[in-house]
Amino acid sequence: MIIEQVWTGNAYRNFNYLVVCPESGDALAIDPLDYPKCLAVANERGWSISQILNTHEHGDHIGGNTGMVKATGAKIIAHKNAGRRIANMDRGVGAGDIVTVGKTVELECLDTPGHTMSHVCVLSHTDHPALFSGDTLFNAGAGNCHNGGHPDELYETFHKQLERLPDGTRIYPGHDYLINNLRFTLDREPDNEVAQRMLEDYADQDPDDALVTTLAQEREINTFFRLDSPTVIARLREQFPDIGDSPAPRTVFLKLRELRNSW
Repeated sequence: MIIEQVWTGNAYRNFNYLVVCPESGDALAIDPLDYPKCLAVANERGWSISQILNTHEHGDHIGGNTGMVKATGAKIIAHKNAGRRIANMDRGVGAGDIVTVGKTVELECLDTPGHTMSHVCVLSHTDHPALFSGDTLFNAGAGNCHNGGHPDELYETFHKQLERLPDGTRIYPGHDYLINNLRFTLDREPDNEVAQRMLEDYADQDPDDALVTTLAQEREINTFFRLDSPTVIARLREQFPDIGDSPAPRTVFLKLRELRNSW
């Protein structure tokens, strides 16, 4: 499986992706907002885009669909409940469904509500598994729930699905928010030395050659995975004393999400 991360360079800091079968050159475009860039990469490499996968219905993820379909005839795949919000959807998918790319690539769909209620992530079952996480999981962060989502559902997605993935899973999010997310982690957990080193090492990274984290790294640097950290809990109690000495993980997650909304 070939993964091409396409940096859009736009104000929203979107990443688009091409997932390619190396034998056939067949390609799946994930959230190809900047479809001209995606097409240029595919044409340069001799790949043929036959499918589009939208992780969710927001405009910065579906805005390139029309242009991509016009250029390639690609079929649009998205959450089975997103049909009213994603025009001309060809296939609706749910948990456990498989998206096949060419002869060799299979991606499992995960039903991952929270950022929106019709959000899918897709997971490769390869020697080095890859998660295309849309706006559910970012490098060192978690999606917001402002436009059609709910933080309780986001917690359930993290707790029951993402936390159970293998440590080696590589994370491919819908946006480059790494640096700001690391700063939030350090605001919540100032003694997190791993996050501090990563911030120093990648503060000036080129998004055209962005860091790809693993889930093992996320467990160390992403405050939304660090719900039992004594420092995180102590800092939360300064602002939310009613959570007590031993708050439930759900409570910690929801309070962190609340703080991140205005941070």
